[in-house]
Amino acid sequence: MEVCPYLQYAFEVLGKKWNGLILHYLSLCPNGTAHFSEIKRDLTEITARSLSLKLGELMEYGLIEKNVVDGSPVIITYELTEKGQSLTEALKPVQKWAQQHHILNEGEKK
Repeated sequence: MEVCPYLQYAFEVLGKKWNGLILHYLSLCPNGTAHFSEIKRDLTEITARSLSLKLGELMEYGLIEKNVVDGSPVIITYELTEKGQSLTEALKPVQKWAQQHHILNEGEKK
């Protein structure tokens, strides 16, 4: 029996630390868009360096894009692509499963 290469690829992307949470975070933002500082502020445990590397990685996968608006100051945002949006939609049943079966704090279910 052979493992599905598409599923293997999906786990390669999502299995890397922070990738899934960054995508989920962007999916919760208006228009799937946020500034670097907003992501860093709300994902408190990620370092700025790791966030920068992960955003670059997610751009390479085609899941997010970086938008730069020239001006004073320059405005940079990160936005889910259509591919990224479809992945976050596909993860909603996984989120529901986790909410139903994952024990968060000493027997407390959410």
